[in-house]
Order: sequence, then structure tokens, then C-alpha cells
Amino acid sequence: MAELLSPAGNPEKLRAAIRFGADAVYFAGKSFGMRSAADNFTVEEIYESAEFVHSKNKKLYLTVNTLPRPDEYPMLERFLSEIAGAGLDGFIVADPGVMMCIRKIIKDGEIHMSTQAGIVSHESCNFWYSQGVKRVVLAREMSFEDIKRIRENIPADMEIECFIHGSMCVSFSGRCLLSENLIGRDANRGMCAQPCRWNYNFYEISEEKRPDIRYPVEENHLGTFIMSSRDMCMIEHIPELMRSGISSFKIEGRMKSAYYTAVTTNAYRMAIDAFERDPQGYKYDGRLMAELEGVSHREYCTGYYFDRPGNEANLTTLNGYIRDKAYLAVLKHYDKDTGIATFIQRNKCCVGDKCELLTPGMFGRGFEILSMTDKDGASIESAPHPFMEFKVKLPFEGKEGDILRAGG
Repeated sequence: MAELLSPAGNPEKLRAAIRFGADAVYFAGKSFGMRSAADNFTVEEIYESAEFVHSKNKKLYLTVNTLPRPDEYPMLERFLSEIAGAGLDGFIVADPGVMMCIRKIIKDGEIHMSTQAGIVSHESCNFWYSQGVKRVVLAREMSFEDIKRIRENIPADMEIECFIHGSMCVSFSGRCLLSENLIGRDANRGMCAQPCRWNYNFYEISEEKRPDIRYPVEENHLGTFIMSSRDMCMIEHIPELMRSGISSFKIEGRMKSAYYTAVTTNAYRMAIDAFERDPQGYKYDGRLMAELEGVSHREYCTGYYFDRPGNEANLTTLNGYIRDKAYLAVLKHYDKDTGIATFIQRNKCCVGDKCELLTPGMFGRGFEILSMTDKDGASIESAPHPFMEFKVKLPFEGKEGDILRAGG
């Protein structure tokens, strides 16, 4: 059975991922992860999260996939020593020096080679296997045909992990210097400012020694999107994924919201489970895409599973993100006798709002808020304050951790 691997940018997102069906989560400490702008985890939170995840019989992988400079290794060793007792299930690395450091401090630490390592062949996989690497995260530029060939030529117990959903990088497997060049923030050390997403004003590019080969840059009133990639979405291709030999399906998005984590994890969980129940009779349900259209994203594509980068650049045509449905609240307690749910507010909601309740393993269920009370039972017309508790009567059963969102 393939693993569903979800992003966790902080403890709230980690719990959302586990609650909505992830088999494993990946996260980072305050340093040495490729998403330094995410909240990330303190040492204490790493221990607490490991205990929680393992209590649910799930797995937890730490990303240590930046490229540290020589003077950063003492800090890396201190960090690894501090979290050595957490019992983490794997370490995602991109640098052999980091791998050696983990081997020295956490001798039984399972190593996963990051997509930053740019692995595109079975020869490369076999080399890393000879070095004790358990899993490889293949470059995002690989097709199903490439993956099949690799799977056939590596040891049976070596695992393949691939991204199936989320943001992509215009640079090969994230190896980009644009951010560092423009504003001094090194993308290979977790500080990418995403300048590929910025708007540029120019019309045509040609290389100095090839002036006859011109690359047109189409522009509208918003600018041009020559370097801005679409987001990957493989929800319509679960059978191909399940038969591909991929061991772990990875969702990108540690900097996205807990709502994003919950919705994407839930959609792929439902699709994977449906396929596993009946592989021959599996039928794609269009409501899955409707769920994924309801989270913050750029235009969707299927990455390079079917197209080569030289044939399809997968660049966006729209400016900015397609925004998600409003994330209104999280269900704290449900009283089965009265049908009344206590929620913790995330965004303002009011009497008369049409909403949906998202429960693990289910599509959003719609209803209208007919009345609301505060936590003491006094009638109110809205819940305007962040993290305030309010109560609503539901027309169906709810569960702790369910998400209340704006309806369609």
C-alpha cells in the first residue's frame, strides 16, 4: 500500500494532516529545512509531535535538506543531538555531508534523499542505496515511463517518493539562484522569496550568440508569467499513480494553511482508499477536484508525469493565487444529544451564512447557520473575534477537529 505523505509547517498543520488521513508527515526544525518562512517546530514541539504521531501509528520525517556552509555544521550537530531521542522515522537530506552528520549522531537514522539531490536515474538510486539510503525523492521532472524504468532497476526494498500535488519550481528540482541573485535570499538554504512569481515587464528574450532564436514573452495588463509555474494536481490519475511503483505520494505545502493540509490530504485519502477497495471498478469522482479547487492554488497541471519539460513548460497564465473557500472555524466539541457543536473561530461567520462541514473521509456537507450562541449560551448574530468559541446546531453529526468553511 502506498503511503500518503502530507506537509506540516507547524503543529496545528501536523494534527490536521494526521486527522484527515495522512500516513506520514514531513516537517522541519527552526533551521536546516527548505521552507524557513514556515513556522516550523521547536525542539520541544518535535518531541511532542513525535509522541502524538506515533500514538496514531503514523510516521514523522524531518527535512534537513538545505546545503549548509562549513561554519553551520557545529549548529547542525547541536540540533541533531537535541532531537536524537525523539525517535523520528526518517531524515530527508540533500547533502552527503548532512547525511554523514546524521550517521554520526543518530546512527540508526533512516535517510531519504531529497528531490533537491536531483535524482533522475536508477544508477543514481543504486549509488545512494549502496550508501545506506532507504528512500529517494525523485526529481519532479520525471515521467511515469521514467519512474517505471527506475523501479525495475533498483532493489525491491528501496522506496520511491514522488510529489503528486502542490507548487512546482521553474528551476530543475528547486535548484535556483534567482532569489539569492536579486535580494540575497538563498533558495538552496530555505530562504526562497519566489521571484519567479513576480511580475516582469519585458517582451522578448534572445541569447547573445543565437540572436535568431527568440523567445516571446506574452504580457497583459498584469505583467508576464514567464517564470511562474502552475501547481501540480494528480487527483484525476490515481490508478496510474497506484500502479507506478511509487512508494510514497507527497503533497507539497508546508507554508500553506492547516485548511489546505486538511483538504488536500482528505481528497487524496478518499481517492486512494476508493482505488484500494476496488482497483478494477475504480471511477474518478469529480467532487475530488471540486475539493482541491477550494484551496489556495495556481492553475493546475499534471507536472511532468505525461509531458517533458521541453514540450510543456507548465507556466501560469493568471496572476496570483486562486483563493480558497473561507476557513471559518474548527469543531471543538459535539454534543450528540442536542446536536450542538462548539467551534473555535478562524474567520468571521454569521447567522444566515451558508457553510460546509468537512469531516475526514467525507466531502463537505452543506447547511445554513440558523442561529448562534456564545460559549455561555447567549444568542449572537456573528462570531467576529479570532479564536472565540461559539455554538451552532448541526443538521448532522460532527466530530472533533472537523472544519467549518464557507459554502459554495
